[in-house]
Amino acid sequence: MEHGGDLLSYEDDYSGQLVDFSSNINPLGPPRGLDQMLISSLSSLEMYPDIQYRKLKESLSIYLKCKKENVLVGNGAVEIIDHFIISSKRVILFIPSFSEYEKRAFVHEKIVERISYRKDFTIDIESIEKIIKPKDLLILGNPNNPTGLRIKKDQLIRIYKLIQKKDAYLLLDEAFFEFCPEDYDSIRLFEPYGYQNVGIIRAATKFFALPGIRLGYGCASEEKVKELAQIELPWRVNALGDVAGQFIFKDKDYIKQSKKYIEIEREYVLGALSKIRGVQPFQTDTNYILIQVLLWDEEYIFQWFLKRGLLIRKCSSFLGLPEGYIRVAIKDRKNNKKLIEAFLELSEKGS
Repeated sequence: MEHGGDLLSYEDDYSGQLVDFSSNINPLGPPRGLDQMLISSLSSLEMYPDIQYRKLKESLSIYLKCKKENVLVGNGAVEIIDHFIISSKRVILFIPSFSEYEKRAFVHEKIVERISYRKDFTIDIESIEKIIKPKDLLILGNPNNPTGLRIKKDQLIRIYKLIQKKDAYLLLDEAFFEFCPEDYDSIRLFEPYGYQNVGIIRAATKFFALPGIRLGYGCASEEKVKELAQIELPWRVNALGDVAGQFIFKDKDYIKQSKKYIEIEREYVLGALSKIRGVQPFQTDTNYILIQVLLWDEEYIFQWFLKRGLLIRKCSSFLGLPEGYIRVAIKDRKNNKKLIEAFLELSEKGS
C-alpha cells in the first residue's frame, strides 16, 4: 500500500463497512452547504473553467492573506509539486517522507539526494548545509508525512537563510497545515522576503475533506508564479473544483470547529495509545499518528485491524522507515474508540 484511502482493494476482506484510518481526512466532512452549491453549479460543466482562475485566485488570496499574483492553483497539491520539480536541477529530500516527491523527480529524470531525519524525526540542518548546491530544490513536509511533525519556527528560518545563501529553493508541502497548532503561518513568515526562494503548497484534500475535488493551491513569488505558468496545463482545475474553492474558505466557523475537534481527539488517541503495551506512538502536530509496533510484524497487525473493519496504513513503503511502523488517522470519537479497543485487544492477546 503506497498511498492511503485504497478501500476498494480490501472491500472483500470484511463483510461490513470499512473505517478508513489509512487516509487522513477531516472526520467532520466538507463545509456545510457545499453539496448544494455544487448541485446548483452543475451547469458550469457545460463550459470551460476560467483559464486564468480569477475568482478562485481572489478567494485564495483572501484566505491565504497574500496577493493574487502570488497564488498558485493546480489539480491537487501533487501537480503543483510536480511543476516545481520540473523547474529544478536537483531534488533534495528528507526520508521518510511522502513518496511522490521522489517518484515525480524520477519521472522528470532529476538527480535525487536523500537525507535521513534524526531518530526523533527532526531535521539535521548541518546535513542540509553539507549537500545543498545552487539551483537545488529542497522539499520538506511541514508537517511531514508520515511522522506528523512540523518544523519549529526558528529552525525553518535557519533553513530558509541557508537556502537563500546557497541560491537554492525551499518548497514546503503544507497539505496538513490547518490541523496544526496556530504557532506560525509560513505564508506570513515569508511575506517580508517576497517569497524569494520559497514556495508554500497546501490543498483542499485533507482539512476540507475533499480528496475527490483535486484542488491544490499555494503561494510563491510573482516571478516563480510566472515561471511555472509556462509549464502549467490549461484548465487544470475543473469547474466544480473552481466553484468549491470559491466557497469553502469563507466558512470561519467550520475552520475553527475542525481545528478544535482534531486537537481534542488527537490528545485523546495519543493519551490512550501511550498506555498500551507493545506500541509506541510518536508525538504529532497534525491529524495522524505514526506508531512503532514492538511485538508484531506489520502484516500481522494490518490483518488484525482489517478483520475488525479498520483499515490502517502500513509504512514499509516509506523510504527511511524499517518494518514495524504503521500510521493511523484521527477520526471521530466513536471510531477512535474502536481503534483503541482493537489495540487493547491486540495487547492483551500478546505476541
